[in-house]
Amino acid sequence: MKVKDFDFDLPEELIAQTPLEERDTSKLLMLDANNGSIQHETFQHIVSLFEPGDCLVLNDTKVIPARVFGTKEQGGANIECLLLKDEGNDTWEALVKPAKRVKVGTTISFGDGRLKASCTEILAHGGRKLSFSYEGVFLEVLESLGEMPLPPYITERLDEQDRYQTVFAKRSGAAAAPTAGLHFTEQLLGELKDRGVNICYITLHVGLGTFRPVSVDTIEEHDMHAEFYEMNDATATVLNEAKSAGRSIVACGTTSARTLETIVNEHEAFTACSGWTDIFIFPGYEWKAINGLITNFHLPKSTLMMLVSAFSSREHIMNAYKEAIAKRYRFFSFGDAMFMKKGINN
Repeated sequence: MKVKDFDFDLPEELIAQTPLEERDTSKLLMLDANNGSIQHETFQHIVSLFEPGDCLVLNDTKVIPARVFGTKEQGGANIECLLLKDEGNDTWEALVKPAKRVKVGTTISFGDGRLKASCTEILAHGGRKLSFSYEGVFLEVLESLGEMPLPPYITERLDEQDRYQTVFAKRSGAAAAPTAGLHFTEQLLGELKDRGVNICYITLHVGLGTFRPVSVDTIEEHDMHAEFYEMNDATATVLNEAKSAGRSIVACGTTSARTLETIVNEHEAFTACSGWTDIFIFPGYEWKAINGLITNFHLPKSTLMMLVSAFSSREHIMNAYKEAIAKRYRFFSFGDAMFMKKGINN
């Protein structure tokens, strides 16, 4: 299957640069994944798309201020670091700029030496492994020094940093937000609970690899980045009971969808576990865990376009995107939302 089959023309002005004033006032395109029929609403309407006993699965990862600016101790050059992946033992995989100035043995100082990083390895994709030293708690030091790492297509400054966090963000470790969850408010979650919907949480620490362009011609040649995930006993129990009862399981975001499918593929049921997933879902994939998906509108030729096409069909998705563009939907992280299900009842 060709990557170019997932391309489309997007007017630049439809790339949302800032969040809406109210999270849940975004547009909502409802797509019947089976027949491709489309309806339009606002996001508050999503409560009515659930029945009592259904499950909504949210990713409770929290974005860390992963972009930090420092100086090279050998010569004083300015260095920008973007932390991507926690390798444990105070070692992180990171991107650095300018990369040519950071060799093995280079030490970078941040915040007048409150945080220091030593380059221990140059990675195949051009990144670096950095070993950090500091006093106190790493994330607290990082909070005082770092900035939120907004996606590359957002060029405007974000005044309220918490708008790039979901209201249920809890577990620090992501380099990017699970953006489908940005539409939810505490009130909306309360309404879902009052309706009898089971709200469950999993964790997948989103990496910036989610924005990495697909550089091959055919889908099958692409290598996915790996991300850490975790599911606890409580969530596994609720989801297995819902599955047995024939209730809907709706994943909020491609991150939740990939986590749930990874677990069911490996364990044949929802199971308390943790690990790293590099699952790549594209058309032809047989879904085992979910039958509903809430998602934003994605970049052309991206792995996320391929995933949502796998849930419905490439033709239905391309048609839905064409209509979204015609109706001036807002795209990407701060944009509008889509709800997909195998048969939507209103």
